[in-house]
Amino acid sequence: MLRERVGGKSPLIESLDYGSRVTIGGITLSLHPSGHLLGAAQVRLEKKGYVCVVTGDYKRQPDSTCAPFEVLPCHAFFTECTFGLPVYQWPKTDAVAAEINHWWIKNKENGLTSVLFSYALGKAQRVLSLVDDSIGPIGVHGSISRFDSHYEKAGVQLAKHQRVTADNLADFKGKGLIVAPGSTAGSPWLLKFSPLSSAFASGWMQVRGNRRRRALDRGFILSDHVDWEGLQRTIKETGADFVGTMHGFTNIVSRYLRETGLQSVEVDGFQERDDVEES
Repeated sequence: MLRERVGGKSPLIESLDYGSRVTIGGITLSLHPSGHLLGAAQVRLEKKGYVCVVTGDYKRQPDSTCAPFEVLPCHAFFTECTFGLPVYQWPKTDAVAAEINHWWIKNKENGLTSVLFSYALGKAQRVLSLVDDSIGPIGVHGSISRFDSHYEKAGVQLAKHQRVTADNLADFKGKGLIVAPGSTAGSPWLLKFSPLSSAFASGWMQVRGNRRRRALDRGFILSDHVDWEGLQRTIKETGADFVGTMHGFTNIVSRYLRETGLQSVEVDGFQERDDVEES
């Protein structure tokens, strides 16, 4: 799947099973589930009994499409802070799934095609694991379908779906659910499904203004990143007394942690770019 994602940019890829250890330059390295998406990992580094953990992107909510997050006791913990504000508190996943299915049913009753925007790798497959394919046909954009087979080969159960083509496009109009990346919004490809109702599955939908700015009919709060409560809980569970903050609201999280008595600094070079979340 990683080769599918990066293509020819990185022909040499070495894999490592979760929990397996290798030693590089006197440092013992191992990879552990982060709960972000299929195959995603935290990095555990140990030297002379001192342990550092770098999370990468992670979440604490249950997700049938990937291995659950593993808490790793450590001395230093380097965490993402994409949604590092108290406003970001995720609802239960099954409740969000019910909302998506209900929205799709109502759209079908009104002769509308349901278009749900989500990131092509990870989020789209999670959406496909949650929706009810008995409601109607499900179609996916080509940028999503290229990853689906890798999930299915790994034993992940996804709703019955097919790639949308010129030949089957009419099968979805007015009754189907289309899962597509946000980059297709307003495109000639998307307009072929009109009349339609559009929605976005993302943690950013916690703030209603984000939905309005994107001119969406609905926003579903579904994130593959840790929320504020999960972030604070994870830091406590690791037992770390030093926390490095990366990617997102780093200054706010570090300041809050220092006020609670922990050592915390922002780590340079990991600030979020506008295109990172979309990619």
